Amino acid sequence: MSATLPLAGKDTSQQSDAPLPKAPRDIAPLLLVPALMLAMLPLVGSFPTWVTLTVAGLAMGMMIFIMASGLTLVFGLMSVLNFGHGAFVSVGAFSATMVLLPMQGWLEMDSLLVNLGVLALAITVAMLVTALMGWAFERIIIMPVYGQHLKQILITMGGMIVAEQLIHVIWGAETIALPLPTALRGAIFLGDAAIEKYRLVAVVVGLVVFVGMFLTLNRTKIGLLIRAGVENGEMVEALGYRIKRLFVTVFAAGSALAGMGGVLWGLYKETLTAAMGGEIMVMIFIVIIIGGLGSVGGCFIGALLMALVANYAGFLAPKVALVSNIILMIAILLWRPAGLYSKTRT
Repeated sequence: MSATLPLAGKDTSQQSDAPLPKAPRDIAPLLLVPALMLAMLPLVGSFPTWVTLTVAGLAMGMMIFIMASGLTLVFGLMSVLNFGHGAFVSVGAFSATMVLLPMQGWLEMDSLLVNLGVLALAITVAMLVTALMGWAFERIIIMPVYGQHLKQILITMGGMIVAEQLIHVIWGAETIALPLPTALRGAIFLGDAAIEKYRLVAVVVGLVVFVGMFLTLNRTKIGLLIRAGVENGEMVEALGYRIKRLFVTVFAAGSALAGMGGVLWGLYKETLTAAMGGEIMVMIFIVIIIGGLGSVGGCFIGALLMALVANYAGFLAPKVALVSNIILMIAILLWRPAGLYSKTRT
């Protein structure tokens, strides 16, 4: 009996020194977008038409992702159900008119560099305004109802109604036309496939935002704190970091992203109304549910899936297109009830 004890102790020591195996990477959701695109090619039939539909869907998906990413980040870190998120979309779009309308002459110049410069300035102004609005919104409206989801829903919906009325007071109740810059009108032809210039810009901007968020969350100290706060906010607070201050920063950043998305969406629609943010909230929440509550990567995939399905369905079966978002959400939740990549706390 005693002869076996050293051997057992030796084996235990060797096992403790062995590295823990890495969890397998879940790549199934990553394959959904390319699989959908390839599956639709034979159904559409015409390759140029398929290219046009695909690029249009990707552009729409990128704009929805920009608007939804801020909300999913806020929910993942702060567990806040902000039904007033659409207010930041509307305010961002209207704030951009303070640059776009006075500089209309610059936008009418047939210069891509000048047009993009004015557009970048408008987006910057919109993000600054909505970030400041988000800071005030969190301090005044959200802070008293942390941890009370029912009250959060009611008070944030009320906040969105108030924001819409303030838009009417500041910018008027009439619809504002927001034409595209001259250099971004029209399409680029690749063979017989027509790709709108503005949609290409939207795809590039969406990719830049996604890569920026990915690098921030995974390669910086503040990203480490955000991810740690999602998993265990109390522990982050115990280590000496001001988690509440981090909450405010994240909320303001999420509001700024909504403002950027509002500018892009307003130019996409070429008209602005105070209710535009509320109208798009249904799509934003569907994207967040599909992607998984609190997951930025899931939000990105969910936005692309929803936009592509809507575009393909609009071409192949227009009547089905009206409910394509709901059908997609049901299919995803039957496969993964928590969404593609859920990172919410249990």
